[in-house]
Amino acid sequence: MTKQQLNVAIKMNQVSFRYDHRNVLEDISFTVRKGAFLGLVGPNGSGKSTLIKLMLGLLPMQQGQIELFGTKVSKFRMWDKIGFVSQKANSFNSGFPATVFEVVSMGLYGKVGMFRFLTKAHKQKVRETVELVGMSEYLHQNIGELSGGQQQRVFIARALVSDPELLILDEPTVGVDVNSVQQFYSLLDQLNREKGITLIMVTHDIGAMTDHVTDVACLNKSLHFHGNTAEFEANQDLSAFYGHDVHLLTHNHGGH
Repeated sequence: MTKQQLNVAIKMNQVSFRYDHRNVLEDISFTVRKGAFLGLVGPNGSGKSTLIKLMLGLLPMQQGQIELFGTKVSKFRMWDKIGFVSQKANSFNSGFPATVFEVVSMGLYGKVGMFRFLTKAHKQKVRETVELVGMSEYLHQNIGELSGGQQQRVFIARALVSDPELLILDEPTVGVDVNSVQQFYSLLDQLNREKGITLIMVTHDIGAMTDHVTDVACLNKSLHFHGNTAEFEANQDLSAFYGHDVHLLTHNHGGH
């Protein structure tokens, strides 16, 4: 494996997918380098969720190839290297009687088994991960008693507790208040820049996203753009891409 290949978290080569007779993805090819923070954007129905499901091996490959850390997704077995946070409303019943500690512990089931007891070291790892996302004071509080922003931090901790190298987030700011969204992005910046975790975030929040991500991929069945954030802001005709007027505030990315 070459040095360039070693630096790649995800590689897609001519990926296409159909539901019945409807094309959802057409000839998608791009790579995500290790340490990148990729914003995956596109209109509703553009194929973003389908692409994520293919990355995670939740849908069978029909055409093309996806590699995770140099291994075809069909043969990939090190799933503890990948954390996934789906849309909160679809991923968890907030009325479920579980504490923050118990919810985050669920992220270790892949390593320790569903019905095995957590060791002292596992419990310490849970506490450390909850502290990382700033939720230590809520460790023994019921998940249903937390705000949307607090719950989302807990879901991120659940995905992080197994020490993944790649974290995929699907519309993570849906239903989260504005103040919590800013704190949420600060947490993602910390995970990406300080912890070196590769991030892929599906989002409609283009204005806020461009302040934080390093790279952008624009999807609308086919790949319309893939490059760094400055190139995206300078060159992408978003209105034509989305089919309606879109105004993008540009920012200074000198910190990236």
